[in-house]
Amino acid sequence: MRVEPAPCEWLLPDPELAAPGEDVVGLGADLAPGTVLQAYRMGLFPMHVDTGELGWWSPDPRGILRLADLRVSRSLRKSIGQFEVTIDREFTRVMRECGDSRRDGVWITEEFINTYSALHEMGWAHSIEVWRNRELAGGLYGIEVGGLFAGESMFYLEPDASKVALVALVNKLRTCGDGRFIDVQWHTKHLASLGAIAISRSEYLRALAKAMPLDPCFAN
Repeated sequence: MRVEPAPCEWLLPDPELAAPGEDVVGLGADLAPGTVLQAYRMGLFPMHVDTGELGWWSPDPRGILRLADLRVSRSLRKSIGQFEVTIDREFTRVMRECGDSRRDGVWITEEFINTYSALHEMGWAHSIEVWRNRELAGGLYGIEVGGLFAGESMFYLEPDASKVALVALVNKLRTCGDGRFIDVQWHTKHLASLGAIAISRSEYLRALAKAMPLDPCFAN
């Protein structure tokens, strides 16, 4: 069951008012669970900028993965059967693996881990774990609000393990009906190979508005 955190005490920036092509639309505020949750509902996500200040990001264009667009290669299909997948078994461990500096995860600070672990305990943040021979091989984590799953980061210790986690996430979300999508933040070559596309900020905010009224899938 989800628990609503204490409400956000800040006036967060409205991404609709941001200049086209501008990714960071505001600075400041805090990483309280209520602040972070309000940000996702508005189409924002937090990440520190180069100065060390907390930035509120709304990339334009924005990378998303529509569930029907996921591409699963023949080799990935073979890999899927070699792993075991669990949900929400090792949330904080997955975050720490994603935050390993060897994986470009230095932005995942202890403050981020504390906040997202709290949101996990409240029922808003979720992880997919991928195992082989009872050893953690990969995974991902993110925030689910309505029909949006905001994918934050993924990692792998064995080839294809993070992709297997993504396939498991998509399969989970597909069981809960249409109108859902995964926010992948930026449209990278790697994510494009899996079916992600780039859309404008305005398109993203329209899709978000349609997804917000949907019931969360991870409550099922």
